[in-house]
Amino acid sequence: MTIDTGGASSHAFAHHAGYRRMFAPGALTLGIYLPLRFYQGDMQALAGQADLVAAMDRQGFAAAWVRDIPLFDPRFGDAGQLFDPWTYLAYLAARTDSLALATGSAIFTLRHPIDLAKAAASIDQLSGGRLVLGTASGDRASEFPAYGVPYATRGARYAQAVHMFRQLLRAGPASIDGPLGSLAGLELLPKPVAGAIPLVVTSSSGQPLEWIGRHADGWLTYPEATDTPDGPRRLADKIRAWRACIPDGGFRPHMCNEWLDLVDDPDYPRTPVRSGYVLRTGRKGLIDLLGEWRDAGVNHAALGIQHGQRPAAEVLQELAQEVLPHFPSHAAPAKAVPRW
Repeated sequence: MTIDTGGASSHAFAHHAGYRRMFAPGALTLGIYLPLRFYQGDMQALAGQADLVAAMDRQGFAAAWVRDIPLFDPRFGDAGQLFDPWTYLAYLAARTDSLALATGSAIFTLRHPIDLAKAAASIDQLSGGRLVLGTASGDRASEFPAYGVPYATRGARYAQAVHMFRQLLRAGPASIDGPLGSLAGLELLPKPVAGAIPLVVTSSSGQPLEWIGRHADGWLTYPEATDTPDGPRRLADKIRAWRACIPDGGFRPHMCNEWLDLVDDPDYPRTPVRSGYVLRTGRKGLIDLLGEWRDAGVNHAALGIQHGQRPAAEVLQELAQEVLPHFPSHAAPAKAVPRW
């Protein structure tokens, strides 16, 4: 018998605190990518970051996003938040109450699905059902030889890992016989708080759009050009094409991320810098951009402020006071309070 491990629409996550805080049809919420400042050889760059994440929770942001970068490659010049994402999420879960905890993105090709499922379900339980699991096939080719995984196989391995991951989280013992492992009569514990964990596919992850439509609980992509009138139209076309591939036609959320340099002049125009990799803008331009994304069908914006010149606390305060009121987080079901 073939087990259906495809994606699910919003009704499946009606009791998932993290999903409900982030996503609703026709609306857009705000999250922040970590780290808030780049590591440049000194761990002091991350000093006080957890305090700022706790403040984000109080300020009403929808989500904090952690990155998964196992090894530092100087050619990329970006070590991420340094901490193991699961360990760090457990720490942040203890420092926050309502903030969704999102991975952007867990590299499913470099770790075994049993270990991924065990870590994800544990974080979901410890946080009271706030984990939203962004996943990816990995784009840093230099990491793959270290794990003994051929880079050319990452697309196929990603799809296999997603399938096995979902089977492991189903209720009861698992019966699995596949390329990544076999088991019968064994059960992975714990299970997720709400019965499932939202699994978000990042970019293509080596899969055709039809596969993403069938298997993703949500889709995280880079935006189209943010400084041209044509960008929102192309973004809307991309989202529309994906949603046309969703078998049941139900709502599944789309997310965009943007690396942001928010300047203190609110009227500063939207200006791509660093070859378009970073958007420099004042808050009015950002509000306009987020409104364009919402109209295009985006349901959550994950903003990275690492490239900015202003203090992170100052940027977060401006976002909370001036931008969040336009894009408020959603009321979520009461999270299950861990008693462990």
